[in-house]
Amino acid sequence: MARRGLVFLALLTIFLGLLVPRAAAAAPVTRYEGSLEGARYLVLVPENWNGTLMLWSHGMYSLAEAEPERIALTSQPTTESYLLEQGYALAASQYRTVRGWSIEEALTDQTRLHDWFSRTVGPPRRTIAAGESIGAITATLLAERNPRRFAGLMTFCGNLAGGAAHWNSGLDLGYALNTLLGARLELVRITDPAANVGRFTDVVRAATANPQGQARLALANALAEIPGWFDATRPRPQAVADQVFWQGVWDRFYRVSAFGVDRVALEQRAGGNPSWNVGVDYRRILAKAGERPLVERAYAEAGLDLDADLERLAKAPRVAPDPAAVGYLAQFGLPLGRTPVPVLTMHTVADGTAPAAHERAYAERVGPGGDLRQLFVNRAGHCVFTASEEITALRTLERRLDAGRWPSDVPAALNSEAGKLAPEHQTIFDAVGEARVTTTPAFARHSPPPYPRVLPF
Repeated sequence: MARRGLVFLALLTIFLGLLVPRAAAAAPVTRYEGSLEGARYLVLVPENWNGTLMLWSHGMYSLAEAEPERIALTSQPTTESYLLEQGYALAASQYRTVRGWSIEEALTDQTRLHDWFSRTVGPPRRTIAAGESIGAITATLLAERNPRRFAGLMTFCGNLAGGAAHWNSGLDLGYALNTLLGARLELVRITDPAANVGRFTDVVRAATANPQGQARLALANALAEIPGWFDATRPRPQAVADQVFWQGVWDRFYRVSAFGVDRVALEQRAGGNPSWNVGVDYRRILAKAGERPLVERAYAEAGLDLDADLERLAKAPRVAPDPAAVGYLAQFGLPLGRTPVPVLTMHTVADGTAPAAHERAYAERVGPGGDLRQLFVNRAGHCVFTASEEITALRTLERRLDAGRWPSDVPAALNSEAGKLAPEHQTIFDAVGEARVTTTPAFARHSPPPYPRVLPF
């Protein structure tokens, strides 16, 4: 009887197993890794490869930090696993120079890897250039300069206004701190980067401690379009002191690279100083700045004369560039907006490292007839996206490539599509709590302000 009962249970288990749908097992993935002319690479190809290759360009790693051991293939790890399950092949070079402004090497090393893939794995049916942060510049330049290699371009949180614009904004921040708060920073040709970083950190921290310092710090940050919102898990704060505090966090942990070893290495690479503020009208920049309301509130609460401080900025000595260095950044850091393939970009609305205003500058270069779609996520942070948002962005680009026209980008529809993905795709990294947290897709309409320092200003 006991044996008959066990047999019955076994048969019942098998029968019920046939009725219950099971998740499909992930296809086996072939892993290729090695070095091409001194540049490490990683390539993953699933057995069910769909013919599409995503060539990923990583962001800038600071010289103040250790080199990352892992070669990133996407922005979010769960995006990587999802794409492999869906049959995408993924490839990335770590570049011969891993850290710093290494776009020059990246352009060559990514092209070599693409050639290697075609020889070793097989020619892709479609290659999408993709990248985040400074890597978005790399991906865009790859697509602009190698139109036959790529079918589409996708960028996340990109510095698409260009390298000169990015470094000029850092100079403007330091110039305002020197002029208004006596920071004594070396803005270019830095002789002691460690001491310079210390002075920058000290003046920012001290400025957040009183209303007068907060007002002037708010002005300095507004000139670089640095938002008063940092915490990706909460709405933007309302109080002036709270907003300026978070601007200071952006400064101390992200914008500090403009005053340390990364700046020194950039000038060595470029052959001089590529940044300037000769002829810059800071009144004009503030008038169009997205953070201008915060500045006006901060000055009113502190009882300071904003016009007088703007006059001080107008009269202080300016910084001139080395023309050859400007040319270097134009060659290795300036997307022209002439990509001959469809382009999709995505940005959080409050990014203090690469402000969303970069997207407006890029869109203006592309012009009204360009094949460009820009998505925005209503969240603070640099590259703080859920995998579900990234996957939905890729699907949007793929539909454009398949159908020849862009699908709807209504935020509610995008959020609905992203929200249907599995729970593991609905997380972000909380930089404040230093942990991954669950959130919901947050696509939204957004009109960024003008980028403060696009050429020729």
